[in-house]
Amino acid sequence: MNTPSAHPWILGLTGGIGSGKSAAAEHFAALGVHVVDADHAARWVVEPGRPALSQIAEHFGEQVLQADGQLNRGALRALIFSDPEQRRWLEALLHPLIREEIADNLAQAQSPYAILVSPLLIESGQYTTTQRVLVIDVPQALQIQRTLKRDNTSEEQVHAILKVQASREDRLRHADDVLTNDRDLEALKTEVERLHDFYLTLRGGQP
Repeated sequence: MNTPSAHPWILGLTGGIGSGKSAAAEHFAALGVHVVDADHAARWVVEPGRPALSQIAEHFGEQVLQADGQLNRGALRALIFSDPEQRRWLEALLHPLIREEIADNLAQAQSPYAILVSPLLIESGQYTTTQRVLVIDVPQALQIQRTLKRDNTSEEQVHAILKVQASREDRLRHADDVLTNDRDLEALKTEVERLHDFYLTLRGGQP
């Protein structure tokens, strides 16, 4: 019988916008896997009362705060999307804090393996902290179609986000496993279950 090792190995899960990585992560979580979402960690480090938020307000001015003191993400996004230097400043502030938040959360995992979900797993170098990488892959036309439907956003904005994210080829080059999510949710869940069974046989993320 396999007894879980003291330290779960870490699977990095990524995919471009609209690929269905959140749906895949939810199903892994439903199967009992400890899932840490880098986006949630990124939101948590800028909560009111955390030091990062006051530094951001000091740097960009009060317009990046909402009336209730929360970060105004739309205003901040508009400021950094058009200015690479400001984006680099923000990343230099937030990335170490997000890394720490993620590491603390992953350290609490009790499952045989844990998952780090991150849209920027490759670009941010987060994949180096994982033992294996799963890419949820989807043709770009379908990515755009799904995102427009889900986020009620403009095609221009979707293309801007795609530009910041790693190219599909780059993601696939880093992948140990690829799940092609071009069918329905049931098909996605079946693939997740198949991968989960396989992952339970691995030690340290390797066969």
